[in-house]
Parts: sequence; structure tokens; C-alpha cells
Amino acid sequence: MDNLEEVQEIYATESPIVIIDKRALERECLARSLLEHNPKFNIKAVGSLEELRDTDTEVDVSAVLVILGSRKITDQSVSAEVSHLVTEFGDIPVIVVADSDDPNQILTALECGARGYIPTSVKVKVAAEAIGLARAGGIFVPANAVLALRDVIHATANGARPLNGMFTTREAAVVDALRKGKANKIIAYELNLCESTVKVHIRNIMKKLRATNRTEVAYKLRDLMA
Repeated sequence: MDNLEEVQEIYATESPIVIIDKRALERECLARSLLEHNPKFNIKAVGSLEELRDTDTEVDVSAVLVILGSRKITDQSVSAEVSHLVTEFGDIPVIVVADSDDPNQILTALECGARGYIPTSVKVKVAAEAIGLARAGGIFVPANAVLALRDVIHATANGARPLNGMFTTREAAVVDALRKGKANKIIAYELNLCESTVKVHIRNIMKKLRATNRTEVAYKLRDLMA
């Protein structure tokens, strides 16, 4: 076959995997690599969500790969972009592909609703398996990230747990910011989180403390930490 379109015409029987990347060369290279690994894949490579809608308003998508390249999902604008795609596609799995394999980047992607995180350091075979896992309802993270997280969990378990284990490590960081009276936007910026994620953490904190508002949270935290 001479081009990507001819290959796609033969195997365009299943719902497509959509690749979203503003860089045309990068997305076409990834599409071709995935097809060479598994010719039965049906892949649609576009520059944006708007381009996908313009080309096919009723496309039945099976998975979405959003390519970040060197961009970091801990940057607020990038996390907002990923969160928007997760919201737009609903139950369809959105998978982040990025250069970094930093556990903090991976956790932030999952917090934004991504169903997988593929670092560009992995082989095409691993990327294809990650897509298959997400389409089957699973969540993919690279093994080295899981090992790094295990070390963090062990360190936390062997040390002083925040507020006697009432809160997760991330919730404890939000708790500390709430005690200082910081606004959600400031908390999101300082902790490299989506503002919507901060709100979720605050709701969880309020539920655990049986508080109805931020003032009551601060009051109960003062008693707990006295």
C-alpha cells in the first residue's frame, strides 16, 4: 500500500481510534506505526476535536489518543484541555500520550479522567496493548510508574500519615491550603491540579469531616490538629 488512506479503506469496519495532535507529521507517523503493528485497527488522525467534528459529525469512536508531546498535563491549560476531551467523549476512553513518565504527570492525567497514560518511551506494541486495555474498560499506566508509586506509598505508610490517615496525601495538601484560607484557583495552581479536581477533593474532605461549608471545615480541622 502506498498511503495510509488505502490501508484504512480495507480495515475500516470497526469504530475508529482517534488520534488528536496538532502536529500533522507526528500524528500520521503514530497512525502508520499502529497500523503496521495491527492492520485491523481503524485509525482517524486529526488536529483537533473541531476537525474531527468537521470531517464526521456522527463518527462512532472507540478510543481517543490525545498527544501532548513535551507539554505537561500538570500545566493548568493542558489539564483543562484533557478534562474537556474526557467530558466531551463521555464513556469513550481518552488516553494521554506524552514524553514524560513522571508519576505526578500520570496521576494528574488519571485525576482528569484519562483512562490511560502512554509515555513515548514505550514501544508501539505496548501502546497498542494499552489502547486495547482501555477499550476493554481497563486503565493503563507504565510499570515503572507503578513501582515509583509503590515506593511513595511505602514511605507514607512507614511515616506519619496525614491526620491519622483520615485523608489521602493529595487531600492533606488541599487541607493545608484550606487552613490557610486559599481560594480554589490558588490551590489548583500551587498543587498543579485542575480546579475541578480541587473541588472534588474539597467535597471529599467535607464529607469525611461531615462539614457543610469551608468555614466548618476550617473549624473542625482546628480541633483535629489541636
